[in-house]
Amino acid sequence: MATAQTQAEAKRKTGKAAPDAIKLLKDDHREVEGWFEEFEATSSGAKKQKLANNICLALTVHAQIEEEIFYPACREVGIDDDMMDEADVEHDGAKKLIAEIGAGKPGDDHWDAKVKVLSEMIKHHVKEEEQRDGMFAKAKKSELDLDALGEELQARKSELMKQAKKARG
Repeated sequence: MATAQTQAEAKRKTGKAAPDAIKLLKDDHREVEGWFEEFEATSSGAKKQKLANNICLALTVHAQIEEEIFYPACREVGIDDDMMDEADVEHDGAKKLIAEIGAGKPGDDHWDAKVKVLSEMIKHHVKEEEQRDGMFAKAKKSELDLDALGEELQARKSELMKQAKKARG
């Protein structure tokens, strides 16, 4: 769970307080949804490649911070194990497609279709997390400190993005 040390670290790294955990995760959802829409609307291979790269990186980081920080915190406060297990399995399916998309390029057999299916999988996953009785609603009603959790998520997200940029060269 989020500690005072991780909160201070997040604030130091970003220069500002992070949004609460739910807002941060929803903001990630909206960003990726926008990229999926742009992907569908373009026929440019170069633009599709750039958008797919953005989508895959964002989803990889998002899944990692959920799996490392948010999901364990939800499980700790007793959020439905079946719901949490389903989210884990959905992440596994998305990761497989992300790897296939990353290994391909525009024009490859089924590449566009893989991005489309990933989009549909993510829409389903997001709907389940954000619906009225979904994981986010349950997290809000729980004893989770969503502000502290948001700080921890933001710090880890910043760290992972920095690592990814360094790896890209």
